[in-house]
Amino acid sequence: MPLDRLRAIRLWFGMSLDGTPAWALDLAALALAVIIGLFAHFVALRIVNRLVGDQRVFLRLLLTRTVGASRLAVVIIAVSVVTPWAPVDPAVSQAITHALVIAFIILVGWMTIIAVAIAADTYLRRFTLDVEDNLLARKHVTQVRILQRAADTLTILITAAAAFMTFETVRQYGISLFASAGAAGIIVGLAARPVLSNFIAGIQIAMTQPIRLEDAIIVENEFGWVEDIAAAYVVVRLWDRRRMIVPLSYFIEKPFQNWSRQSTDLIGSVMLYVDYAASVGRIRDKLNEIVAQSPLWDHQVVNLQVNDITETTMKLRVLVSAKNAGSLNDLQAELREKLIDFLQKEHPEALPRSRAELDVTPRALDRLQPSSAQASAA
Repeated sequence: MPLDRLRAIRLWFGMSLDGTPAWALDLAALALAVIIGLFAHFVALRIVNRLVGDQRVFLRLLLTRTVGASRLAVVIIAVSVVTPWAPVDPAVSQAITHALVIAFIILVGWMTIIAVAIAADTYLRRFTLDVEDNLLARKHVTQVRILQRAADTLTILITAAAAFMTFETVRQYGISLFASAGAAGIIVGLAARPVLSNFIAGIQIAMTQPIRLEDAIIVENEFGWVEDIAAAYVVVRLWDRRRMIVPLSYFIEKPFQNWSRQSTDLIGSVMLYVDYAASVGRIRDKLNEIVAQSPLWDHQVVNLQVNDITETTMKLRVLVSAKNAGSLNDLQAELREKLIDFLQKEHPEALPRSRAELDVTPRALDRLQPSSAQASAA
């Protein structure tokens, strides 16, 4: 049917239906197309979900995450099909075309984020964190999650920039801003420096991995575990359940301690101060007995040595190992408690004490005895 004839029919209906304006019929046609498209999408989604079933986890996950994007795609297609067959005024046609372009840009960005998320989840299915030796899993999970968030951030920025550049005023402003390259550009660059530094730090952490999820670290003299690595900050779970929020750039620019960088097992020390009369051999035997009965010990390292001496005490250093930082901390506390209890009950002479030398020479004894005058006065 020729376009002029369609226009004439539309105008005839527009003028004949109780004075209804032509633009209202155009809007009704577009709304009807969108409703039909959404209904077809709903029916198709129900049919596909029934065909997929509950056994195919990946396909069901794909359908669940792409519902919104596929619905937007249906709306774009419906409006694009109806617009040529329902001629509208040039201004309205231009507005619809502009809206379709923006919707298409958003759809591309949305589908990119979904594709990255599905790819990340598919890759990480082979790794699990709830095992005893999860070093390799933490390495891959940390790397993939940081890269995923960086890709999402970059996709959102590019999508927003592309959408804004479709507006003539914004595009001209952007061109003039880049052309001037003056004080405004410097101010914007300085304002965006923290965001850019954290974004770059996130990429560096993902590649070099100075920290990983669930790493035991000491930062700002606080001991804790890496709970989450976000796009701009790191959440550290402290031992007392507090949360420390640290910028990503901190772990690139400043030193910190990572107790589980190479492996989860650790060696810790316990210091004891005992008297010179203490039997080091007996204390060492008791230490071996305690760690052998403790489920916290990993059966790798246990040792006791005289680490230092002072004029009054000996300093004993106990070395023990455990499978992770939490177990090591509990094992150290258990050793302190049980070794001190052992010394108090069975070897009190081994506890630190202060000594004073008593002069027992005859002259000193005479000075201590009372004189005859004092005795008679008494």
